[in-house]
Amino acid sequence: MTSQWRDLLPQAAAASSSHISPDARAAQFDALRTGSFVSLASDTGLIAVNGADAAAFLHGQLTNDVERLSPAQARLAGYCSAKGRLLATFLMWRDAAPDATIYLAGDATVQAAVQKRLSMFVLRAKAKLTDATATHVLLQVGGPAAEAVLAATFASLPAAALAATHAAMDDAPTSLIRLPEAGTARSLSRFLWSVPVAQAADAWHSLTQAEGVLAVDPALAAWLDVHSGVARVTTATQEQFVPQMINWEVVGGVNFRKGCYPGQEVVARSQYRGTIKRRLHLAHVNGAQPLPGQELVETSDPDQPCGMVVQAAPAPNGGYDVLVEVKLAARETDDVRLGAADGPALAFAELPYAIIDPTETPASSAAAS
Repeated sequence: MTSQWRDLLPQAAAASSSHISPDARAAQFDALRTGSFVSLASDTGLIAVNGADAAAFLHGQLTNDVERLSPAQARLAGYCSAKGRLLATFLMWRDAAPDATIYLAGDATVQAAVQKRLSMFVLRAKAKLTDATATHVLLQVGGPAAEAVLAATFASLPAAALAATHAAMDDAPTSLIRLPEAGTARSLSRFLWSVPVAQAADAWHSLTQAEGVLAVDPALAAWLDVHSGVARVTTATQEQFVPQMINWEVVGGVNFRKGCYPGQEVVARSQYRGTIKRRLHLAHVNGAQPLPGQELVETSDPDQPCGMVVQAAPAPNGGYDVLVEVKLAARETDDVRLGAADGPALAFAELPYAIIDPTETPASSAAAS
């Protein structure tokens, strides 16, 4: 959790305690699955990009279209090295104010380094990148009781995944983005609320005091992120994946019709000329908590890693649910282990979306099958 947010929301810091009783843990998972909840997005960093050339600059750096990003929508985007390997993954949106600030929400562990790297390429462009965790607090909010609280600030709530809406709180901009559905709780609405720092304590209080809304430990709320199948790159997994390896083009994070960006040729070649041999999968594993970057092996070939952990979160009934990048051939054997041949076995599950090629039309996809 950033120091600003910890000092600002001591109640949220308390909700993030690692010493949660079994009953409280069960209640929090119930809120995530079928109830209403609020959780501090303490693992997320936020970059603000301002200036007349902000959209054009980012358009030339990220994997998705920024120039045509409207205030009514959010988009996923990646930032790649020249070799097409992901340095960061973002949820991006722009506010409705005249200056149209563009926000990039990514993993907190990579924010500072990526913000510095992007700033190096601004050159003569009229764009400035700043740390927006100093001006806005990010809350993950979900469920019908939480929606009733949000309705006091926003005229209407986003109805579809990655739709966005905006308002003002004491003249400060606030944004609400509907997050992709988690496969285990598809009926539960889930939002990311970017709250101005000055209003964050009041927003937190209004949610936690509302009947039916439960404050949830961010470590447990991360379970929904895992089940959405939308991966995030951390310092442990930087430069490990081209976007397709973690299904980034499938979830809408790559636009193959936009102009150039770092690594664009590699990403395009992987899509049009190569066979994608590694993919992101959802799985469950018991034992010690898996860590991003931790290797996976097949028992038949334990000396050669077949993939790695991308994200992990505690599961309701014990153990951990994980997003893993795995060779397709290894996935087919269904005998993948964590760390070593005698490590815990992965039990694979279904992602909430199908693996499709976004560059193909439905007709051509049908013909190919």
